[in-house]
Amino acid sequence: MNNQRPISSDDEHRVLQFRPRTSPPTAAQRGNGTVQPLRVAPDRLDLSRYERPRAEPDNFRQRMLANIAALAFTIALTAIGIWLAVSIADLRRTQDCVLMGRRDCVKITTPHI
Repeated sequence: MNNQRPISSDDEHRVLQFRPRTSPPTAAQRGNGTVQPLRVAPDRLDLSRYERPRAEPDNFRQRMLANIAALAFTIALTAIGIWLAVSIADLRRTQDCVLMGRRDCVKITTPHI
């Protein structure tokens, strides 16, 4: 049996030296476990600099109509999804009945006179 070793060069293998970024904090550096309040200058808490002036006032009625339309669309999609799931389950039930060789699989409705 021949023992063949793969040919490798020194460029393929390198050992990288691990250097920790910082030393772990000691107990004196960690603090005493109490929560200190956030010290921020009062002018830094002002968010008005991020506000943009609106070209026109907010149209509450239009926004509510859009929300109602979105809700109606969501309800319609949900109803269609439920109807589709029930139809597929009924179709599967009918196909299973036919594949078993039964003849009375389809429900026949008769009009009441």
